Amino acid sequence: MKFLNFKLTIFLVAFIFGIVFSFPSLFQTESGKKVNLGLDLQGGLHMLLGVNTHEAVTSKMRSIATAIKHFTDDEEVLIDGLTVVNDNIIFSLLDKDDVAKMDKMLEEIKGLSITKDNLEYKVELTQEEIIKTKDYSVAQAVETIRNRLDQFGLSEPTVLRQGESDIIVQLPGIKTAEQEKDARELISKPANLELMAIDENRADQVYKMTNKEASLYGDIILEDTKNPNIKYLVKEIPILDGNQIVDAQVAFNQSNQPIINFTLNSSGARIFADFTAKNVGKRLAIVLDGKVYSAPNINERIGGGSGQISGGFTVQEAGNVAIALRSGALLASINMLEKRSVGPSLGADSIKASMIALISGTVLIFLFMVLYYRRAGMIANIALIANIFILLAVIALFGATLTLPGMAGIILTMGMAIDSNVIINERIREALRAGASVQKAIEDGYSNALRAIIDANVTTLLVAIVLYAYGSGAIKGFAVTISIGVLTSMLTSIVGTHGIYKALLPKVSKDKNNKKWFGVA
Repeated sequence: MKFLNFKLTIFLVAFIFGIVFSFPSLFQTESGKKVNLGLDLQGGLHMLLGVNTHEAVTSKMRSIATAIKHFTDDEEVLIDGLTVVNDNIIFSLLDKDDVAKMDKMLEEIKGLSITKDNLEYKVELTQEEIIKTKDYSVAQAVETIRNRLDQFGLSEPTVLRQGESDIIVQLPGIKTAEQEKDARELISKPANLELMAIDENRADQVYKMTNKEASLYGDIILEDTKNPNIKYLVKEIPILDGNQIVDAQVAFNQSNQPIINFTLNSSGARIFADFTAKNVGKRLAIVLDGKVYSAPNINERIGGGSGQISGGFTVQEAGNVAIALRSGALLASINMLEKRSVGPSLGADSIKASMIALISGTVLIFLFMVLYYRRAGMIANIALIANIFILLAVIALFGATLTLPGMAGIILTMGMAIDSNVIINERIREALRAGASVQKAIEDGYSNALRAIIDANVTTLLVAIVLYAYGSGAIKGFAVTISIGVLTSMLTSIVGTHGIYKALLPKVSKDKNNKKWFGVA
C-alpha cells in the first residue's frame, strides 16, 4: 500500500469514474447517460421562427375581456356592448351605482389605461405594458416550444431566442419527412382552446350574416373543423380560455375514436360550473385554434372542471394536441422564416472527420512524448488518456450536447493538457541538468511549473465563461467542452502525474539512467 499516495488515489478514482461513465457513450449501450450529439454531428432540422408579437396584445385584451365578463356576471353588474375593437375593450355600464365596483376591479389589473365617458368605458394597455407583453410572448414561446419538444421525445432539442422576436430551433435526430412534419406542426400549433357560448337567438341567421354584421351583436362566425361549410355564430368573448387548463390526455370514446380529455384549474372549474348551470338547454362551442370541434348541448350543470374534445383525430394528432394543451397555448402565432435540413450522412461525415483529427492528433502527441521524454512521456500519455475519459463522462452526466465546435474544444483541450506536462517535464529536466537529485528535481519541476500552468488555464477558463455567456449555440458547445477540459486537464496533468511520480520515486531514484526516465539531453 506504500505505492499509493493521496494524489495518486484521487487520480485513480477519477480515472475509474471516467471509464465507467463514458462507457455508455463509447459503446452506445441501452442504459446509462450518454453524450448527446448535436445537429451537425447526427443530422436533423434547423429552423428560424418569427413570433407575431402583436397577436399577444390582442390575446391579452381578449383574456381581460373574459375576466370582465365573468366579474360582471358574478357580481350582477349590468353592462352592454362588451367587445374588443383594435385592441381596445369597449363596454357601457347600465347602472351608475356599479361604477365604483367596476373601477375597483379594473384597478386590480396592472398596465391598463382606462378612459371613461359617463358610463362608457374604453380600456387599453399602456405603451409600457404592450412592450412587456410582446417581450413576454417571445420568452413564453421559447419555453412552450421547449416543453412541447421535450414531451415529444426528441433528444436534446435546442431552442434559443434571437433578437427581439425570432427563435432558433435545432432538432437533432429528425431523419424522415414524417418526423419533420410532426415536429413542425407541434411547434407552430397555437393550441388556443376556448369555450364559447353560441348565440342561440341568431344562430339560424349565421349563413346570411357577414363578419361585420355579426360583430354588431358582439358575435363572431367560426367554421366547423371537419366541415368548413358548417358555421357557428358564437359570442366574441370566450367563457374560458386555455389559461385555465392544467392537464390534457388522450382517451377513446365508445366508438374507439381518439378524444382529448382536459381538466381545468379551480378558477376555471368554478366559471365552467356557473356558466353551465345558467345555460341549461343551450349549446357550448369547444373551439381550438379558431375552429369549432364540437358544440354539445348543455343538459345539466357540469361540475368537476373537466371536458372533452372530439374532432375525428388520429391517435398521433390527438397526442400532439394533448401535448400542446398541456404545455400551454402560444400567446402569438409563429412563422417559419428559414428551414434547413442536415442529413444524417453529413453528420456521419462530420463525426468521421472529427474522429480522424482526434485519433491522428492523439497518435502524434503520444509518439512525440514517448520519443522525446521517454518514460515521463508515457506517464503524460496515461494522464492524457484519463483526461479524455473523464471529459466524456462529465459531458454525459451534465447532459451537454456535443457539436462539431465541441469536438474542436476536446481536441484543443488535449493539446492544453499535454502542454502542461511539457512545461513540468522541462522544469524537471532543467533541475536534473543543474545537478539536483531526482526527488528534488520532481518537486522543483512541479512547483516552478505550477504558476505558468494555472495562469494559462485560468485565463482560458475566463474566456470560455465569456464565450458561454454571450455566444450562440455552437459557441456555447465549444465553451462547455473547453471549460470542462481545463478542469479535467489540471486534475490529470498536475495531480495525476505528480501522484504517479511519487509512487514510482523509489524506483526512479535507484535508476541512475535519468535519460531513460526523462530524456535528458
